[in-house]
Amino acid sequence: MVRVRIPATSANLGPGFDCLGMALSLYNVVQIESSDVFQITLKGDYTAGITADETNLVWQSMCTLWETIGFEIPTVSLELENNVPPTRGMGSSSAAIVGGLVAANEWAGGVLSKPEILQIANQIEGHPDNVAPALLGGITLAVTAETAVIARTLHSNPQFMALAIVPDFYLSTEKSRNVLPTSISRADAVYNLSRTALLVEALIHENYELLKEGMQDRLHQNQRASLVPGLGETLQVALDSGAYGSALSGSGPTILALVSPDKAEQVSQAMVDSLAGHGLSAKAYLLSVDSEGAAVI
Repeated sequence: MVRVRIPATSANLGPGFDCLGMALSLYNVVQIESSDVFQITLKGDYTAGITADETNLVWQSMCTLWETIGFEIPTVSLELENNVPPTRGMGSSSAAIVGGLVAANEWAGGVLSKPEILQIANQIEGHPDNVAPALLGGITLAVTAETAVIARTLHSNPQFMALAIVPDFYLSTEKSRNVLPTSISRADAVYNLSRTALLVEALIHENYELLKEGMQDRLHQNQRASLVPGLGETLQVALDSGAYGSALSGSGPTILALVSPDKAEQVSQAMVDSLAGHGLSAKAYLLSVDSEGAAVI
């Protein structure tokens, strides 16, 4: 038997569109065992809409790894515990991909390293800012170069909490990407470049007073505001209530705030109330940054 725990992730961190992400202490679990017949059992907080057949993303990712290394696809049973909210901007698909790859690799004897697994994960997912933190843990910078993904962990144990406010509606990544423009102005490019550099400085050196400005964005948050009622107001409410910084998590609709533990409750309530004023109910998760990434347990 092999069991793998995979963290949720928050990607597009502030201005770091498609390159910055963080792993969070909310987990899916993949368990694989030998079996006479193929079967998938679903459990956990979120099972609706997840397939329990050969189209399942965890299983497809497993098969991709086995085919890549020339390992005969075995007959197994899978138990998938899903606690990461799906299609909410918290990396549920990346958790499925990374969980499947790491479990399959362990089943085959651990022949691939994490950097090698990352290359396969990126090929499946298409962009690395979710799969890199899901695999490696911490806050990661990931760049797709010509021949490979380059990923580095900027910080694995920051002294803040991550407050994820999860509205009660689905938002597909495809729909959220479709509202983005195909080109941007030079001014907006410079704006995001400078804030991304500032954010990296703030994270590496724990200069959290820089997060408020360092997490500002012009590439995707304003463009996606029409899909998340009250987004702009709630981002500002988080800051006004004491958060270090705030941002749309992934492609949304989850809204992320980085907070000190003593400010978490007041920021959480203010953000939930803000969304309620726009007709949205939301669940608050107070999480730490996961430092380990996908792990065999």
